[in-house]
Amino acid sequence: MHRFYQMWQQLDCDAAKGPKNPDGCQADLFPWVEITVSSGSNGKPFPSPAPVPLLKEGNIAMGFYNVAKGDAPYFTKLAREYTLLDNYHQPVMGGTFANQMMFGYADALWYADVNGNPATPPANQIENPNPAPETNNWYTNDGYGGGSYTNCSDQTLPEVASIVGYLKAVHVQPNCAPGHYYLLNNYVPAYIGSGAQDPTNNGQFVLPPVIKQKHIGDVLNNAKVSWTYFGERWTDFKTAPGLAANSPNAGSLDPAAYLYCNICNPFLYSASIMTHPDQREDHLRDVNDLYDAIAKGNLPAVSWVKPSTFNDGHPASSKFSIFEAFSKKIVEQVQSNQELSDSTAILITTDEGGGYYDSGYVQPLDYFGDGTRIPMIVVSKYSGGGRVSHEYTDHASIIKFIERNWELPTISDRSRDSLPNPKTDDDNPYVPKNRPALGDLFASFNFGDH
Repeated sequence: MHRFYQMWQQLDCDAAKGPKNPDGCQADLFPWVEITVSSGSNGKPFPSPAPVPLLKEGNIAMGFYNVAKGDAPYFTKLAREYTLLDNYHQPVMGGTFANQMMFGYADALWYADVNGNPATPPANQIENPNPAPETNNWYTNDGYGGGSYTNCSDQTLPEVASIVGYLKAVHVQPNCAPGHYYLLNNYVPAYIGSGAQDPTNNGQFVLPPVIKQKHIGDVLNNAKVSWTYFGERWTDFKTAPGLAANSPNAGSLDPAAYLYCNICNPFLYSASIMTHPDQREDHLRDVNDLYDAIAKGNLPAVSWVKPSTFNDGHPASSKFSIFEAFSKKIVEQVQSNQELSDSTAILITTDEGGGYYDSGYVQPLDYFGDGTRIPMIVVSKYSGGGRVSHEYTDHASIIKFIERNWELPTISDRSRDSLPNPKTDDDNPYVPKNRPALGDLFASFNFGDH
């Protein structure tokens, strides 16, 4: 279950469980949470009407690719030739939206009123992860039946106190601003690609349009550093309604509306981008525009590249081998241009781990995460040699890398890019001694005298 509170359950973090397991996350409830949540009411009648139509699931706690027998051959080749990070993490408990936002904001997004100020969302959209009556672990208010915001500064709300209490026991601040309701699970943006507000939404599962939180694009703009978010099928999405593929109403939409992953683009939620035509045109493009830019040798300084639903490797709609082919095309095109190859680092990762069990250490950074490890490969002239970096990192580390490389300020005092770099010793290079701490990816490179 790659949803927010379910993943906190799965990791089963208890400060008293250390010190053998630093910070006390046991990661021993993955099967139990999956089975109890997917089985809903455990056979007992739901209140009428039922929260959602139930899909009875089995449970697969673990999955892996056997590279020794030929699985994932291209990514295996890259890992053996360049730098693999084995301590890179999804930054937020749960699924796609919240983890993708960390690529842009290094922070969680919160509910806002029409003026962009913190406000209280409708009651049915506020999380209540306590079990519903006569159920084992089916949440009272969660997901498509309602609920996805949490005011984690209010310890009277369900389950907030238990997480905040754990964080305080391991000397980590929750980083929850008073009166802010943070979005934890998938909501679509208010905007479609044209900059208009989405005509198909009904106010449910949609983040309000006036999102004024600062993102790395704002920082780059202020420093006049070029950047673009290249999303496959953007050209289609600019004129199509934009509900997400997993929205309850998605089946009634033109497929072009959701082959583009709108919940994956952090800048699509931002008023500073979406309400200004010049900003949309300068910074939001299709992957075909990326291929043209590579061919002409005029890539922006910073690029995000997101494949479509069919090409992103997601098990519900794609295959990992297709994502390999998508990545290979970009890597080989860049490497065919010597000037680009010398000056470009390509970072290949996934948004999150899909709720699967992982044995790696998880560092609590704040109320929102971190979560389990996910893949990251760094392809660069300066990352060769088949190295493995143990530096503790997550998606916000990419923002830290951008800021260090271009000598930029952090997004804000509270965003994760303001965390210090990890300090470790040889006894355990995976666990920062100065935690909470987050690397800036420079340990993945060997610049030598350059």
